[in-house]
Amino acid sequence: MVWFDESRLDDEGALASADLRLRTLAESGARVRREVGDSADAIAEAVARASEARPRAVIAAGPDSRLLRAVLEPFCPVPFVAWPSPALPGWAGSLDLVVVLAPEGGDAGTALAVAEAARRGCQLVVATPRDSVVAEHATGRWATLLPTSTGDQLATAVAMLSFLDQVHLGPTADPESVAEALDAVAIACSPHRDISINPAKMLAISLADASPLIWGGSVLAARAARRVAESTRRTSGRTALAGDAEHLLPVIEAARPRNVFADPFADDTGDRRPVLVILDDGVDDPVVRDQRIRLEEGATAHDVRIEHVSSEAVGEVARYASLLLHGTYAAEYLRLGLVAD
Repeated sequence: MVWFDESRLDDEGALASADLRLRTLAESGARVRREVGDSADAIAEAVARASEARPRAVIAAGPDSRLLRAVLEPFCPVPFVAWPSPALPGWAGSLDLVVVLAPEGGDAGTALAVAEAARRGCQLVVATPRDSVVAEHATGRWATLLPTSTGDQLATAVAMLSFLDQVHLGPTADPESVAEALDAVAIACSPHRDISINPAKMLAISLADASPLIWGGSVLAARAARRVAESTRRTSGRTALAGDAEHLLPVIEAARPRNVFADPFADDTGDRRPVLVILDDGVDDPVVRDQRIRLEEGATAHDVRIEHVSSEAVGEVARYASLLLHGTYAAEYLRLGLVAD
């Protein structure tokens, strides 16, 4: 039987067993500073080159293009396309800007897309390790390589978003604000902070006997919700769903009445009641507000617990990073607390 032992979240021996994973999370802000600092000269070069003329369109190529789409779609003043397949749209050419995130640098499909962009004479900016397969194909007069080294998708994206911000193709993406937001979460969710004042440990306890339903209203918060759900499934092996309000409401409405005498840990194969986790990045859009009200009213009517994770960081990217790291910490503490008899 698997059960959740919350005392492990403050136990030095148990925390030591998770030290590497927790330390990796704590260093998120440092990785952002490192990637942006190491790429500063290349970013300046790319900005100078892009300032000559605004591109007809921006194409984000490669499997990590969806993160750029989530950030850029609401702000980009020219047509924007996310193209995760190992190629480019047939119309892409010398008038277009192709941006590529390849934090690992070993994906053959991404390398093909980069080579195709260079062959067509596209403006090309690639964030990838200097000695990688992808970097080998980022050649040509109009290609700029932003050298990365940490393998961190978020840190790599922040370096690229800093470039796009400076050429007025994306929202404000101050790397230091993102790093500070990540540092603030790392301090608040530190393993050395007691359960009573540690929001990530408290969230993990709330998820221990439940099936999480994770919702983020804005495009970026919704992406953070999907990433947190993935982390929760990976660390616990349990069901965790992320989706729009219309996808989560049926699950909430189907929740069985709570049995106050039930032991949630008596049968690990038994049904777990849902818990609604709302990731709030401060977006006050009327549609987002309406969906949130519907979810909260549905949860209240069916006695489904609601947990809130919010961020007051400066900037859309910083708030996304903050919500994502907070949820990832909670997933790691959930892993730590689950024990098998």
